[in-house]
Formats: sequence, structure tokens, C-alpha cells
Amino acid sequence: LKLTLAEIATGAEKQLRIQKLVRGKGSEYGTCATCKGQGQVTRVQSTFLGHMQTVATCPACGGIGQTVSKRAPGSDEHGLVREEAVVTVKIPAGVEEGMQLNISGMGNEAPAGGVPGDLYVVIEEAAHPELKRDGSNLHHEAFISIVDAALGGNIEVPLVNGAAKVKIEPGTQPNKVVRLRGKGLP
Repeated sequence: LKLTLAEIATGAEKQLRIQKLVRGKGSEYGTCATCKGQGQVTRVQSTFLGHMQTVATCPACGGIGQTVSKRAPGSDEHGLVREEAVVTVKIPAGVEEGMQLNISGMGNEAPAGGVPGDLYVVIEEAAHPELKRDGSNLHHEAFISIVDAALGGNIEVPLVNGAAKVKIEPGTQPNKVVRLRGKGLP
């Protein structure tokens, strides 16, 4: 999800169109005949030391305990179809590039009525034309005339939302850093 610096500063609420697997209308599930709904099968083997018992995941249902008894048209082997859904995502203020937001229960549905998966939203930050981000700090490079550097003056500096006036002290040297407290990101 690509966000502007202003959306990152204040937080946002976005709607995403996603493709996800949902239970097909008309798909029906029944108890697995192989494991009788247990999700696992027990095998007993006779050896010269006696009987050895092993438990494994049911190969017929994959450990679910249910199988698809009737599939909806266009559904896969689990009775699921791919549909488009609209999901509302609340973005907290101060997120960073590459951060992943986990939205519980908004991913693909599980076969046989299991717990739905999670949706992961990866944050991407759109470049700002005048500000560069360093964590929660914002940097702006301002060029001033030699007269303003020697005698002092005022300049206007862009912020995420609006601008701020900054006083240039007389005798300011090149590469001087002026800090504006509380004007960065949360």
C-alpha cells in the first residue's frame, strides 16, 4: 500500500480491493471416511519386537477431518472460489517503509469452515518532493543567499502539512542544521 508523507503523519483509512478464496455457494462438507473426522490415521505394524503403532496426518483430508461432498461450480478441490473483496485498513500514524500490518481474519477462508487466514499489508512510502525522511525526523535542504547568511533573515520551510517560518541568525555558516521541535512524524 503506497502512502504519502501526509498520510503517514496523520494516519489514514484506506480501502483495498483484494482477491481472496471464499467458500463457494453450494459447497458442502462431510466427515472424512478415511479418518472418521479425526484428521489423523493410526497404523499398526507387526515386527519381531511386537506391535508398533504410528500416527500420521490423514492423506485423504490433509488433517482437516472433513472432505468436500459437493463442490460449487468453479471451486477448487477444497470447495473454495476466488472472489474480489473490499477491505478497510486503518493505518496508524508514523508507519515506515517496509512495515507489515497484520489484519486478522481478512485473508483466505480455510477449507471446511476453519479459521480464516490473515491479510498482510506492506507499507510503501511515496517520495516527497522537498522532504526526506530519517526515522521520525524530516529533513529539508534550504539554500539561502550570502546576504541572508551574513546579516540574518527569515525563510519559509515546507512541512508535511503547511509551512513554517525559520529565523536565520546573522553569521550562519554553510551546512548549519536548524531544528524545529515537534514538526516531524509521530
